[in-house]
Amino acid sequence: MSTLAELLAEHTGLSGEAADHLQLVVAEWQLLADLSFADFLLWVPVDAGERPAEHAAGDLGEPDGTDDFVCVAQARPTTAPTAHPEDVVGARFTTADHPQLSRAIREVRICREEDPHWYLDLPMRREAIPVSFGDTVVAVLSRETNLAAPRVPSPLEIAYLGSAADLCQMIADGTFPSAGSPTDVHTSPRVGDGLIRLDSAGGVVFASPNGLSAYHRMGHESDLVGVRLAPLTRSLIRDPFDATEVSHRILDALDGKPGSRIEVDSRRGAVVLFRALPLRPAGQPAGALVLVRDVTEVKRRDRALMSKDATIREIHHRVKNNLQTVAALLRLQSRRTSNREARHALSDSVRRVTSIAMVHEALSMSVDERVDLDKLLDNVLPMVGEVATAEPHVSLERSGSFGVVAAEIATPLVMVLTELVQNAMGHAFPDSRPGKVEITVERSARRMDVLIRDDGQGLPAGFSLERADGLGLQIVRTLVESELCGSLSLRGPRSGGTEAALRIPLSRRL
Repeated sequence: MSTLAELLAEHTGLSGEAADHLQLVVAEWQLLADLSFADFLLWVPVDAGERPAEHAAGDLGEPDGTDDFVCVAQARPTTAPTAHPEDVVGARFTTADHPQLSRAIREVRICREEDPHWYLDLPMRREAIPVSFGDTVVAVLSRETNLAAPRVPSPLEIAYLGSAADLCQMIADGTFPSAGSPTDVHTSPRVGDGLIRLDSAGGVVFASPNGLSAYHRMGHESDLVGVRLAPLTRSLIRDPFDATEVSHRILDALDGKPGSRIEVDSRRGAVVLFRALPLRPAGQPAGALVLVRDVTEVKRRDRALMSKDATIREIHHRVKNNLQTVAALLRLQSRRTSNREARHALSDSVRRVTSIAMVHEALSMSVDERVDLDKLLDNVLPMVGEVATAEPHVSLERSGSFGVVAAEIATPLVMVLTELVQNAMGHAFPDSRPGKVEITVERSARRMDVLIRDDGQGLPAGFSLERADGLGLQIVRTLVESELCGSLSLRGPRSGGTEAALRIPLSRRL
């Protein structure tokens, strides 16, 4: 089964930022499916290059009436029968199959079919919700409700559907999920765990049975409707700092700020998870949703899993310490060696071992075996400059964002980048001549392109990357081809200097 990132890379030319936004939407949409009692399908327009020639005239902003759309993700509700018992991911529709998809993009609004749509002998109601990112619609959500099982309107259903309508409008507005949305939504409370709807003043207008039960276990014996939730919650929590934090997160949600989950202990001993979401459809304050879950009974299992994660991080920490010890021994040996060539080789070894140690240090602080490469390189690259040049006559600049990468490619990628920067700073500027090394990175859903450019003396005559016998370039070629499955080229641009172009595929690694 292909992942969302792989399907976006295969069928679209979306930027990395737009692809990340769709990942956020998919991370949040189980909430939407449960509140809507409906299936959600994520559709993206297929690149013109992948359509038949007669269909390749349109673009994302102006559908030509024959646009192809491909389904790249699917969510089913846990609160109602599904409208799609089969897997729809990978299916293609044209505008004739689902005209509301193109219409939602063109009009940038939620579009709903007037008559029920029949699919596999099931009547369903289909709505198309544009997914806005910045000033552009990058995808369309199709909300498809199974009408075969009639539902009797109840306060719970009315509250759920109203909350879903507000969140869907915020997706069309481009305000949900926001760039500051938390990354822990998969471990946050869900709709079925307990849901409380607040009005714009912070008063409770609806509390689901499970939400009410969670507050009963915390020590609140009466109903919640009409109560201002922030001060009530604050009074039920044991730790004063946690009480203040939960209260502030509820109030921040009322002010339109997204919040992450928080776990607190009540005065009665219950352990409860909280998450507050702002509701601002069309930019107008409409209150907030508070999701709650009583996790008292599963706390011991959670602690066991946390202990396992802590063990993995401790291993990375110890590996980092051992590598730093090796680097220190190599550095000591270098100082005692009189042979200049041997000292240089030992110095390079110190740099390489230290780079790997820094990757393990970053992993020791990660909970999901992923590394923020920008933060890591901010620490590694200055070290390369100090080793490569005795005096700071070469400046190093970086533009673009590497983003977060999986642990399996973090170490080889950091090694490759440091070797290329080391080569540029150590060999492009003889006789301590001043110069500049620039690192430019562009990242999309498909790949990462890195360009390392210097304004130095350029490549020697007859240079060939395949025949180069330097250890650094041999390491780079090996890592790029075997570990990163990428490509590398070295060239001398007309403006002088040297350019190293590195391309790393990401579609199979995210």
